[in-house]
Amino acid sequence: MTDASELTIRPATEADLPAVVAMLADDPLGATRESPDDLTPYLRALKHLSEDPNQHVVVAVRADRVVGTLQLTIVRGLSRRAATRSIIEGVRVHADERGSGLGTLFIEWAVEQSRAEGCVLVQLTSDATRTDAHRFYERLGFTASHVGFKLSL
Repeated sequence: MTDASELTIRPATEADLPAVVAMLADDPLGATRESPDDLTPYLRALKHLSEDPNQHVVVAVRADRVVGTLQLTIVRGLSRRAATRSIIEGVRVHADERGSGLGTLFIEWAVEQSRAEGCVLVQLTSDATRTDAHRFYERLGFTASHVGFKLSL
């Protein structure tokens, strides 16, 4: 099991991007949509996201090595009595770390950060083919309460 004291969760930097993009590309879905050989669009996106106080692109680091990443977005809204919610996206754990408990610590961090931001709800989506991820999120208390829709542009 992963020891939380060995782990640092901090904002992602430009220097982290090669490791982050490699993790995003390290699965059948990511392999078809990510471009680890050209970091230019990722650098632009990270700069933009870093300037937005409602965006938290973070990495999990152990022994000076990036072993996980996620994006936490804070959304202020009118529904649910003007509730603030968060969205967890782009969760990845390095292949060497899967099954170690790191994913649990990482999601728990995101939930606690959401509470600290005043959120009343944490939501995420997971590709329909990622059945292992679905079991993982359900084990952490998330419920598959909605059907998500996407439109590629």
